[in-house]
Amino acid sequence: MEKDNLTQIINLIKRNIALCDLGYLYAHNGYDDERYQELKEINMKLLNLITDNNLKELCDFYLPIEEYPTPKVEVRGMLFNEKNEILMVEEKLDKGKWSIPGGWADIGFSPKEMIIKEMKEETGLDVKVVKVLAILDKKFYDHPEEPFYTYKIVFLCEKISGELRNTFDIDDVKFFPVNSLPPLSKPRILKEQIDLLCKLIKNNDSQVYCD
Repeated sequence: MEKDNLTQIINLIKRNIALCDLGYLYAHNGYDDERYQELKEINMKLLNLITDNNLKELCDFYLPIEEYPTPKVEVRGMLFNEKNEILMVEEKLDKGKWSIPGGWADIGFSPKEMIIKEMKEETGLDVKVVKVLAILDKKFYDHPEEPFYTYKIVFLCEKISGELRNTFDIDDVKFFPVNSLPPLSKPRILKEQIDLLCKLIKNNDSQVYCD
């Protein structure tokens, strides 16, 4: 099966699971409860068959919901040095692979506050946010399949102070020339996304790119 077709099928299954959760959340009788739960289990088994996620992990992730399901939000920061090299981090969870700094957004922080926090925690640098560069929907890119649906918000940042340092979940922090990037952590960032973001910066585009 072609990659594009497989991705569409996986996204449809994820949508089915969300609809099952909605049906179960708003169902008003035991009959509907059972049917929505059964449909959810069938869709998780289908997802298990066509991805690398095992069934227990899927069941642990797709717990019963108590409110309307929504996408997860990831924040990432682009920061360059005076040589126009891009700041990247190597996470312990993905040894040997690199990404621009960032991670999942935490409750209680605005997106801007969140990327400032992530940049400090992962690199040791205090930064200011220049602007939002892009809001990306991961379904449009060749990321490895994952059970959740994700939006990625990418910010352009500038250094205020601090020195590069490793942290508890980061093995290394370095600047790299854009035309000589290290192996990338594909769940987190892709070369085509970095190229897109660099193009937006070079063109000094005042509009936020949005998939």
